[in-house]
Amino acid sequence: MSQTGEKVKFSDSAGYVGFANLPNQVHRKSVKKGFEFTLMVVGESGLGKSTLINSLFLTDLYPERYVPGAAEKIERTVQIEASTVEIEERGVKLRLTVVDTPGYGDAINSQDCFKTIIHYIDNQFERYLHDESGLNRRHIIDNRVHCCFYFISPFGHGLKPLDVEFMKALHGKVNIVPVIAKADTLTLKERERLKRRVLDEIAEHGIRIYQLPDADSDEDEEFKEQTRVLKASIPFAVIGSNQLIEVKGKKIRGRLYPWGVVEVENPEHNDFLKLRTMLVTHMQDLQEVTQDLHYENFRSERLKRTGKPVEEVVMDKDMILQQKEAELRRMQEMIAQMQAQMRMKPPGDE
Repeated sequence: MSQTGEKVKFSDSAGYVGFANLPNQVHRKSVKKGFEFTLMVVGESGLGKSTLINSLFLTDLYPERYVPGAAEKIERTVQIEASTVEIEERGVKLRLTVVDTPGYGDAINSQDCFKTIIHYIDNQFERYLHDESGLNRRHIIDNRVHCCFYFISPFGHGLKPLDVEFMKALHGKVNIVPVIAKADTLTLKERERLKRRVLDEIAEHGIRIYQLPDADSDEDEEFKEQTRVLKASIPFAVIGSNQLIEVKGKKIRGRLYPWGVVEVENPEHNDFLKLRTMLVTHMQDLQEVTQDLHYENFRSERLKRTGKPVEEVVMDKDMILQQKEAELRRMQEMIAQMQAQMRMKPPGDE
């Protein structure tokens, strides 16, 4: 009996062990630890990347952005800017890192503009591999890029040559999600036509974009329908806005035009809600594909270049640890012998 007079209850149901509570334990541990996610946004200047990211996560990652002039863009190189923000919602913490790529596609000669991006992604894989191979692996920070929103201009007639080259160069390193920017510049028919054109060109050039996994047979019908709608919406045609506009007595985020209001979170106006739903509901899958496919491919190639198979590298690490443990034991034995000799030595003996 406790001081309050209540007994601690233990389950004594026949045939019940308690394994059913394991998911709850994993959930509590995950919530306590928090989650990490890295999102990269790539696209030409002026497509509303910063506005969309601020709208997606209700943060102010990009309060004021400098817009370069035409003369500056001629020789402009691609930069990598990573911004990290801690978001907490109902006790769940998310460490979100957004990697922006200002300067992409701005220069007259954009032939090698994506090499900086490839170098950054490989560097994050390299850093993770180094930390994973170290002795202390308990507090590894995962900065690998889990998803890349690639912004496609709505003003063309499909993919540009640069779009094709970029996605072909990176589809084996990161999960690419194509996004048609500034969808409010297109009519509904133009939007559907552009979506079909983009998908046809992606298939034609053999580009592998992120494929949403099929819903399991035991999932409820609502989730199955949601997955079907999300799959049918790719590429997502979106708009972003940080302005609050009053419509019918309610404040909503949108854009005010002379002919009416475009609502950001209205699924009839654009795919913003679908994109956010896809990102939230498939965040774990994006991380798993990064770990099991893209990172493993990098790790295998990296180990091949060192001339050693994976098993041999693992054996080498085990051997080094065994050698260090043996050396530590020898030192401990030597210290113990010295202490024993000092105790046995007579007090007046020199």
